[in-house]
Amino acid sequence: MKLLFVHQNFPGQYLHIARHLVQTGAHEILFVTEPNQNSLPGVRKITYRPRRPANRATHENARDLDAAMIRAEAVAAAATQFKNLGFTPDIIIGHHGWGELLSLPDLWPGAPMLGYFEFYYRSTGLDVGFDPEFPTPATQFPQVRAKNAVNLLALALDQAGQTPTQFQRHTYPEWARPQIRLIPEGADLTVCKPNPALRRKTCRIANLSIAPRETLITYVARGLEPYRGFHVLMRALPAILASRKNLRIAIIGADEPSYGPTPPGGSWRKLLLAELGGAIDPDRVHFLGRVEYDIFRTLLQRSDLHLYLTYPFVASWSLRESLAMGCAVLGSDTGPVREFIVHGRNGLLCRFPDPAALAEAVLSALENRPMLDQLRANARAEAEATLDLNQHIEAFLTEITRLTGMAP
Repeated sequence: MKLLFVHQNFPGQYLHIARHLVQTGAHEILFVTEPNQNSLPGVRKITYRPRRPANRATHENARDLDAAMIRAEAVAAAATQFKNLGFTPDIIIGHHGWGELLSLPDLWPGAPMLGYFEFYYRSTGLDVGFDPEFPTPATQFPQVRAKNAVNLLALALDQAGQTPTQFQRHTYPEWARPQIRLIPEGADLTVCKPNPALRRKTCRIANLSIAPRETLITYVARGLEPYRGFHVLMRALPAILASRKNLRIAIIGADEPSYGPTPPGGSWRKLLLAELGGAIDPDRVHFLGRVEYDIFRTLLQRSDLHLYLTYPFVASWSLRESLAMGCAVLGSDTGPVREFIVHGRNGLLCRFPDPAALAEAVLSALENRPMLDQLRANARAEAEATLDLNQHIEAFLTEITRLTGMAP
């Protein structure tokens, strides 16, 4: 089978399925992407470069669409070159978010497409206006709706779609959902697994040395920002630190925000440290920035309590991975988290965004060690039942077969 993958940041969501297809030794796989340093043996990487950025003279509400059209043009130009060399895909698989797929049906009208639909933007009921600290004026609602331009053009291609969670699927209008199949993403259970021995010995991770008597709280986000509850965490810390003298917290994430605005001064970490002053003990609160995957994994395996906070938005891979590693997870009581955590069964949920509620939930959980042990066991058991990466691969292969009539 000939497969064409497209994602501006190779390999994106497609690492595991592409790796599986390579291992069969039966397929020709091309992957169109912007240049980066990543590689995958057996996958031919074709790079493209947009010929220009979105035009600053374009209306601000239409700049995402302008950028998407430029990307679609660049991807089509790259694809035309290998089409002229005789490549015809049996299926096209890619992420719709940046517009890269929009012109490919014109090159190969008969090729089925499986497009990733990540999130449908709404001016109410989801992330916009969720946090009372950051209200969105009605004058910005047209810009929010305009962010769906690429979504709507992708739906108009009348091709198959997929998304990994029910929460994400239900952000889309009801009329669009039949076009979008649920293909859950899992975690690699052989890599993401518990290691309880780490809590029974002095553990050296990165530049930290954590003794068995010390309580370790972990928090992970790609960017330290309100969308992932960083401001709530920081404002909860003074009460948590004051109540637990043997407690430390390891915070993983970059200063650059991934979602939402950049604050005055450049980073939410600097802004909140300035706000909280001496209430944050630098000897007990460790900002690790971005870390290697093995460090991330070891920290979560050592964690006594892992915090996962988010607006009603796309859940991070780290949530699934933390559950697979048997973390006792305390999460925000929001839609994307409730899909993975049932309060009191395989994790805990707390009112959000509310620093006092978070501090109270953390301290209450730490007082009940038998409960945390049970949550860890239940988290791993449920991950084995519902988050096995092999299940995701099998579901993806089944969808490829449905669309192509060919068994990959």
